[in-house]
Amino acid sequence: MSVTVAPHMDAAREAHDLAAMLVQRARDMVPVLREREAAAIAARQVSAETIRDFKDAGFFKVLQPRNYGGFELSPAVYCTIAKTLAEGCMGSAWVYGVVAVHNWQMALFDPQAADDVWGKDPSVLISSSYMPTGKAVAVAGGYRFSGRWQFSSGSQHCDWVILGANMVAPDGDGTPEPYNFLVPRTDYEIVDTWHTMGLCPTGSNDIVIEDAFVPAHRVIRERDMFAMNCPGHAANPGPLYRIPFAQVFNRTVSTTSIGSLRRALDIFVRATREKRATYSGARLAADTTIQEAVAEVKLILNDLELRLASDLAELDARSLSGDWPIERRAELGHHTTAMVSRCVTAVDQLMLFSGGKAIYAGNPIQRAFLDIHCARAHVANNPYPYARNVGAMAFGYDNDCMDL
Repeated sequence: MSVTVAPHMDAAREAHDLAAMLVQRARDMVPVLREREAAAIAARQVSAETIRDFKDAGFFKVLQPRNYGGFELSPAVYCTIAKTLAEGCMGSAWVYGVVAVHNWQMALFDPQAADDVWGKDPSVLISSSYMPTGKAVAVAGGYRFSGRWQFSSGSQHCDWVILGANMVAPDGDGTPEPYNFLVPRTDYEIVDTWHTMGLCPTGSNDIVIEDAFVPAHRVIRERDMFAMNCPGHAANPGPLYRIPFAQVFNRTVSTTSIGSLRRALDIFVRATREKRATYSGARLAADTTIQEAVAEVKLILNDLELRLASDLAELDARSLSGDWPIERRAELGHHTTAMVSRCVTAVDQLMLFSGGKAIYAGNPIQRAFLDIHCARAHVANNPYPYARNVGAMAFGYDNDCMDL
């Protein structure tokens, strides 16, 4: 007796198999990234070789529209790849996460913008700096655009950049609001400013533009991304692109801390297992305070993994149903932004009990400590505004956050 498989079941099975293959490729890259980590830190830049390996593995296609050879897989696959790569090198994983999410955002722009970027080569990469520090002046067909932006991760490996500026919307209330501008490499300069205590391989340098012309089709209003009413939705009708922008992007800068913390815990346990106190000779692994610290870090990791998996499954479900109540969006946003603070608490415990050797440059627990603290400095990983918004809405106040 033959069994007939429905076409949608075939598609689901293919997506599952593809996702499993991509995650395994990320797992296989962990030891490679560890070998390259010291050189990437010294260079303050992920190597071109690593970016090429990410491309060859298909990682940048995970969220990219099928119209341009992408896979249109769930954000859960993307996040799993990012946190797995972070077990090898958090800086390299950060670059992957930040750059790859722009392939998702391109589906929201006017389709002509995607043609501009990928018309000849769908492997072209895009960096960003969303801070609205640019100046845009409306002219015929578009805008004259100038400014300087910080923190453009992976920009050295990208041929386009998405940059922020505040403008007064034609149908707004006269208050300036954020827009994103898509600009080619020929119109901007990368200024080497990235001298930091952590996330060194991200090469998050400054972008400078002096009076470039940006056509109107390469500009998108952040309010439209919040409302999920974007110019690209007609050309990219898949449920993947029916998720609010911040619900995808904010996980870009939080998820890698989980992978880095998991690596640090593994190294700490292995290093401490046979380690002895300098003066007493007692085994440190027998110290109940250290045992309790390890248990607490394991609990935090388990909590974060469960929360992330649950939230990502919810994003998939809501992308299909179209049900996005603002109160739940606020709660999901708070979940994301609170993650890195919990990773900071955990890695601080590991650093505290790592002893004097951990203060030497190159120590992997110190590296995780510095990288995770730098991730916490990202504006999207500041949980307090999101927490206040959730609490205020519980008392009947209106939502005051567009970043949901």
